[in-house]
Amino acid sequence: MKHTKTLLVAAAAATLAVGAHAQTRGVTDTEIRIGGVHDLSGVFAAVSTPAVAGANLYFDMVNENGGVHGRQINYLVEDHGYQLPRATQGYNKLIERDQVFAMLLNLGTPHNLAHYPLMERRGVPNIAPLTASRMILPDPPGMNFTSFSSYYDQVAAGIEYLQAETGAETVCSMYLPTDFGEEIALSSHETAERLGMAFGDETTHRPDDQDFVGAVSRLRAAECDIVTMALGVRAGITVVGTAKQLGWDDVSFLGTSAGFLEPVAMVPGGVTDGLYAAAGWQDLRARATEEAPAAFIAAYEARYGQPASGFAMLGYTAAQQVVRALEAAGADLTTESFIAGMETLDYDDPLLGTHIDFGPGDHQGANDIFISQVGGGSWHTLARIDGDEM
Repeated sequence: MKHTKTLLVAAAAATLAVGAHAQTRGVTDTEIRIGGVHDLSGVFAAVSTPAVAGANLYFDMVNENGGVHGRQINYLVEDHGYQLPRATQGYNKLIERDQVFAMLLNLGTPHNLAHYPLMERRGVPNIAPLTASRMILPDPPGMNFTSFSSYYDQVAAGIEYLQAETGAETVCSMYLPTDFGEEIALSSHETAERLGMAFGDETTHRPDDQDFVGAVSRLRAAECDIVTMALGVRAGITVVGTAKQLGWDDVSFLGTSAGFLEPVAMVPGGVTDGLYAAAGWQDLRARATEEAPAAFIAAYEARYGQPASGFAMLGYTAAQQVVRALEAAGADLTTESFIAGMETLDYDDPLLGTHIDFGPGDHQGANDIFISQVGGGSWHTLARIDGDEM
């Protein structure tokens, strides 16, 4: 009889343990499923593709060393090609069918915002999305965590810097008419007004636009000194090249973190020389001799056989944030313990070259803004600005 009771108690305990895991979506005794909806084939493929590779590099390293509390991390990725209908399919698959525990590095401002209700309804944390929109963090922030300064603050810092350095008087803007582009246009308008500058003109564009002669000519006629850009990667390069072909050389083009990529600086013939960007991190290649960037570059190139990029670095460090939070959450993983774990993160990140610090009600990890400029095939850091002072 005593033996029978022992077996019953053991069976009950096992049932409770299974039940505990069953209540936490995407978590088993051996696995944690994390999802990401990316642009692997559209205008921002140069952002998503290396970010996914960077995240997998870190997760694979963790998994090879036993995982987190004995669980392997499985990063499931869907491609939306920067199209909202495809993004909806990807979010539905990962959240409803794959039952992921959290989302990581989702790309696109409109794509993230459109699917917040689904993530909130299903209790799925959204970590380090590949967008710097200030709308990503509502008040209160809920289960959303971002790593860097917003597009709005980046543009404001860039305009302030250029006004001080070049004496610019007139601001203009070129943008996609999406949540992403409209935030950058709004900051351009409001920052110009705050600084006593004129706002000259603006042009809007489709993601697949390729001819910018008319738009550039129009903005030149408006005597723009600064042109802020919220375009696709290739489009931004084409705009700067078009201006040079037309002989417009007394203007400063300003991008944000969305266009802060090594390939932009490396376009042959110095096409993008002089282009400015305001972003939440420093260029990886500019710090390639430092210990942490050098180790990451070597590991990435050994794994993939191609150069590491800044967005590969962002994917790697975002995966590291998730692992740190999972470790802090403990073996009895729940959504609540994971959120609490994220809110305890407070550390210097030598790879990013900045400090990451979350807390209850404060889900933006860092707010530094770096002003950089293209020259000689690479980005050069010109200034570091404390976003908290913006």
